[in-house]
Amino acid sequence: MPLLWLRVALCFYAVGLAYALLALTRRSELLNRIALPAMSLGMVFHFVSLTEAVLLSGHLTAAWVDNSESLLGFVSMVFLVVVYLVYRTSSLGIVVFPIVFLLTFIAATGTQPALFVTPVVKKGWLVAHIALIFTGYAALFLSFGASLLYLAQERRLKSKKPGLLARLPALETIDEIGYRSLLLGFPFMTLGLVAGTVVAQSTYGRVDFLDPKIALSVLMWAVYLVMLYTRWNSGWRGRRAALMATLAFAVAIVAWLANYFSGMHRFISS
Repeated sequence: MPLLWLRVALCFYAVGLAYALLALTRRSELLNRIALPAMSLGMVFHFVSLTEAVLLSGHLTAAWVDNSESLLGFVSMVFLVVVYLVYRTSSLGIVVFPIVFLLTFIAATGTQPALFVTPVVKKGWLVAHIALIFTGYAALFLSFGASLLYLAQERRLKSKKPGLLARLPALETIDEIGYRSLLLGFPFMTLGLVAGTVVAQSTYGRVDFLDPKIALSVLMWAVYLVMLYTRWNSGWRGRRAALMATLAFAVAIVAWLANYFSGMHRFISS
């Protein structure tokens, strides 16, 4: 049943994906009016799917690792809704929603992966690690979406043409969304890595920093730190900050893919 509810959610998310794609080509007032309710319903069914997975497995951690892409997509949707409620703009969905749809599609149609861990660490520290890291990932996705919108809006303003993205928020608003996403995501990412270190230490007795997943995660954290440092101390905003966020997103994607071939921290078929 969790898979059924997830596929129902995917159908509603498809409306949001259509909105994201059509927003890049032409205006559609009708689609704009139905996209938000459809995405909201998708979130409801998505939450039901995750909740039922927990109830059926009887173990929170097991359910989370078995639905990793699904959980990450749901957390990203929560962030997207929060941005809408605060800034009253759904423009960020143009970038973030295809990511959410892809994650949900993988979870709804593919074989669910399982995280390769021993039963010893399937406790509080692993729960904390997953929750914190995924929140950091979602915040990074949001920052990446804001960075692309900033670059698109900046280009449109310089060309002095209305363009297809004329209804994007002001540059200052987009920049603020990206910056606040970083401020929110960095502590979650940091604490998530700390929790992951505890898990690795209790499972293997050591932390192998040469492992591709661990090395890339540390690199992603370092890029995260550099982005915040350059904004605080060097005043990097706008275009340079947007390019840094794009780099961080690329590192995050590679770090996520490393889950499938890492020795100490990998996904296997369940």
